[in-house]
Amino acid sequence: MAHPDITPLAEIMARLRNPENGCPWDVKQTFATIAPYTIEEAYEVADAIDRGDHGALRDELGDLLLQVVFHARMAEEAGHFELRDVIEGICAKMIRRHPHVFGDKRYADLAEQSRAWDQIKADERAADGHEDTSALAGISRGLPEWQRALKLQKRADNTGFRWPDHRGVLDKLAEELEEVREAFDDGADPAHLADEIGDVLFVAVNLARHAKVDVSTALRGANTKFERRFRHMEALASSSGREFSSLSLAEQEALWQQAKTELST
Repeated sequence: MAHPDITPLAEIMARLRNPENGCPWDVKQTFATIAPYTIEEAYEVADAIDRGDHGALRDELGDLLLQVVFHARMAEEAGHFELRDVIEGICAKMIRRHPHVFGDKRYADLAEQSRAWDQIKADERAADGHEDTSALAGISRGLPEWQRALKLQKRADNTGFRWPDHRGVLDKLAEELEEVREAFDDGADPAHLADEIGDVLFVAVNLARHAKVDVSTALRGANTKFERRFRHMEALASSSGREFSSLSLAEQEALWQQAKTELST
């Protein structure tokens, strides 16, 4: 099967970035201004996957690929690297990190492969001159915090620092929730509450990991469910000739229960 040629897309981006006859908006962009769009496009890819919309997925992957080409073009203009270097670099990295596919290495199971993956990355960091030898080294601080929590926990898990099963995580979650309750009872100091609630969220990520549940997917599902129920409540209130915001809390709660019942069928 012939490999697709990315050259036309790179040429389009070069034309857009041409300061003489390109697009004024594209020309004035920087790495920093484009980064939010890159993140947004990655989330739109995830959304298309979640909806099972393969047509949208094709389009969103194109938008995400455009982001890669955009950053590479800006880097080339500044003399840092070219798109070719990006492609060659990731190809070399994938071959290096998969010795069981491109070499004769064999792993007993996925857990051993995961540990080996972390060791290969650690060796890469050492070869690049990084002095941080912690098992947690190299985890980006630019990740969404729930994702950073997940990576921190996975790295710790690979060293053997883990709860043996979900029961320990549930006990820890109950403990952390009680500490939040105590923080409220003690006057709800914002800094203390932020610390305690952070612990709850961190343990909740760990619970999802033990359950083999993707945190992002689970939260996206909860958001979708809440939105669907809330919109249904608003529709129920409107059908009775009232604004939802004008209802008492007890009336709103009654509509919430009705929405749960009606939308569960």
